[in-house]
Amino acid sequence: MASSLSTLPISATLRMNLVHLNNHLYHPQLQKGFVPFRARTSILWQKCNLKLNMVPGGLFSGGCVTRTFATASSLEIDGENQENGLRSIKLNETSVNLHSMNDLESQLQDLFNEVKTMIQLGKDNDAVDLLQANYEAVKEQMDLGAGGIEEASILDVIALGYMALGDLRTVGSILDMLNKIVNELKDQEPLLDSVLLHMGSMYAKLEKFELSIHLYRRSLKIMEKIYGNSSSILAMPFLGMAKALGSIGRASEAIETYQRVITLLESRRGEESEELTVPLLALGNLLMKEGRALDAEFHFNRILNIYMKIHGEKDGRVGMAMCSLAQVKCAKGDVTKAIDLYKRALQILEDSKYMELDDGAMEQMRIDLAELLHATGRGDEGRALLEECLLITEKYKGKEQPSSVPLLVNLATSYSRSKNFVEAECLLRRSLQIMMKTVSTDDQSITFPMLHLAITLYNLHRDEEAEKLALDVLRIREKAFGRESLPTGEALDCLVSIQSRLGKDDSELLELLKRVLKIQEKAFGPENEEVMETLKKIVHYLDKMGMENEKRPLQRRLSILRNKHRQRVKVLTTLAS
Repeated sequence: MASSLSTLPISATLRMNLVHLNNHLYHPQLQKGFVPFRARTSILWQKCNLKLNMVPGGLFSGGCVTRTFATASSLEIDGENQENGLRSIKLNETSVNLHSMNDLESQLQDLFNEVKTMIQLGKDNDAVDLLQANYEAVKEQMDLGAGGIEEASILDVIALGYMALGDLRTVGSILDMLNKIVNELKDQEPLLDSVLLHMGSMYAKLEKFELSIHLYRRSLKIMEKIYGNSSSILAMPFLGMAKALGSIGRASEAIETYQRVITLLESRRGEESEELTVPLLALGNLLMKEGRALDAEFHFNRILNIYMKIHGEKDGRVGMAMCSLAQVKCAKGDVTKAIDLYKRALQILEDSKYMELDDGAMEQMRIDLAELLHATGRGDEGRALLEECLLITEKYKGKEQPSSVPLLVNLATSYSRSKNFVEAECLLRRSLQIMMKTVSTDDQSITFPMLHLAITLYNLHRDEEAEKLALDVLRIREKAFGRESLPTGEALDCLVSIQSRLGKDDSELLELLKRVLKIQEKAFGPENEEVMETLKKIVHYLDKMGMENEKRPLQRRLSILRNKHRQRVKVLTTLAS
């Protein structure tokens, strides 16, 4: 007979772990140090010299650098629109000339900059009105039969504007219209490479990666004819294509493409060019995702060395590079080195004022470091760091902001690990009070701190209160995620532990555990450690209820899994040593 489990442990999925607001290796802020690939080129078209100018990057997601362009027909800017006070771009049917093309380029640049400025000032409605006015103007011409590079270039800028506003539905609609135009255009059309490049980037944002890759390839084909196979301007479409390839699991092709960009830039800019940090970072992150930490470390070290040589050891970009390197060290199991790198990185970033103290990337670094400190038995240091996170958020955003909830939960987690459940309860109740002011009582987001509070009350032996909360979490999650979802399984697992100590009927608890097992097997696979823990509980109840026939096959399965787990641990220990 198995020993009594009157207080079933909460399984590992429910043990309180620090909340990660952004659990990605990639830090967008690292791009602050990147030099965009700027170029001024000329194309001969109908005896006209067309300049292609880079528009300052940073407006669009992913740090995309965009170019505006001149087109074939003239555009004239109307005076103030009497109805809405907007400027709009309108197509003329006048003959092509250098002045009109430069005028078009200037107008497109003005439109782009005006939309960008409105967004930066928080005038999103004005930006939408301006974009819509220009869309209606070009749509009118298209309804009359126009459909050339002129219309494509204007629709491209309008789509980029809506992308900056985050209106992906409108972007998709415009891109579909734009795609029909470019499919009919010959590759010899001037500026088509820029339009295709932007379209590739926007389709990637819409997660239409195959189409994105197709457009990047066509853009590359045109650019190679214009600039040659060794021009650094090819880095832009190559980088976009590599990212799209990585997003659909074609890692080998993505890695090869990133390496091609690196080789290209090394030959044109030198092996210590700052521009290399862009593909090096992207390649390092992809290698980390593929579990190749050792290969990633080489590329992150190159980034660190480039920044240190160009900007000095105290520059903020050096701090960001150290952060990426710390994540590599952590993945390799060198926790001590990772902690040291995180500390140095945070100090450099604070001293250099490279980013605000309440920046999301800075907060994530503190949380990552706190997690490592807790894992190595340095809970007091980790908790001090979490308290610093909370104080910074409260100072810059206020004490009742929802953004403080994950930090309160993190701090409560730290106190729970040190067995200070009373302090943990206070913090969790405070987090719930904040959430209840911003979301409904049935919102699924509220179940996260609620479940943590249930576990804390369980550890305080206030089982009736804990059960009520766990039942509420289960009800909300079943409705929000479904009965067979992993969030529902977590709530069930917690509820079983609580009700077991309350002495609820064994047969009911067994059925709940079978539900948990089914969910875990689907989510984690049949040999996961969580599955082992649940099997152990099920075997206990079958034994307790005298159900020998059902117990034996599960007991054999559990024994096999334990042996496999011991072998895996042995192999990992050997590899680590």
